[in-house]
Amino acid sequence: MIYGISLILLSIIAVPSLILSKKPNAQELLDKVAPYQGWIGIVFCFFGVWGIISAFLNMGWLSVAPIWWITLLAGSFVEATLGFMLGFGMINKLLLSKNEAAKEKAAKLREKLAPKLGKLGILGLIVGGWMIAASFMFSVV
Repeated sequence: MIYGISLILLSIIAVPSLILSKKPNAQELLDKVAPYQGWIGIVFCFFGVWGIISAFLNMGWLSVAPIWWITLLAGSFVEATLGFMLGFGMINKLLLSKNEAAKEKAAKLREKLAPKLGKLGILGLIVGGWMIAASFMFSVV
C-alpha cells in the first residue's frame, strides 16, 4: 500500500498541468515543492529500483499471487522511471558530473522519456490506485 500511495504522490508532482486545471491553488503548492523536486525524484527512483529488485527476489509470489507480483513490478518500474525523470538534474549533478559517457547516455535516455512524462504520470496515478486496491484484495505480505 505504501508503494501505491508514494506512486500517486510522485505522479501528482510529475503532472502539474493536470493538477493546475483541477485546483486553482495548486500552483502555490507546486512552487513550494519545486526546490525539493530533485531530491524527491532521487528518493523515489531509489524506492522504485528497490521495488524492482524486491519483485525479482520474491519470484515465488508469481506462482502464489501473480497479479500482486505483476502489480508490484509495474508500480516499481513506473516509480523508478518517474523518480529518474524528476531527479535527473540532481542525479546528473551528484553522480554523473565526472563521467562524460554516463552523462551523455543519461541525457539521451531523458530525451526519449521527457515527452512521455505526462502520460507516465497519469499511468502512475492509475497503477498507484490499483496498488492500493490490490494490497487490500491480495494481502500477500
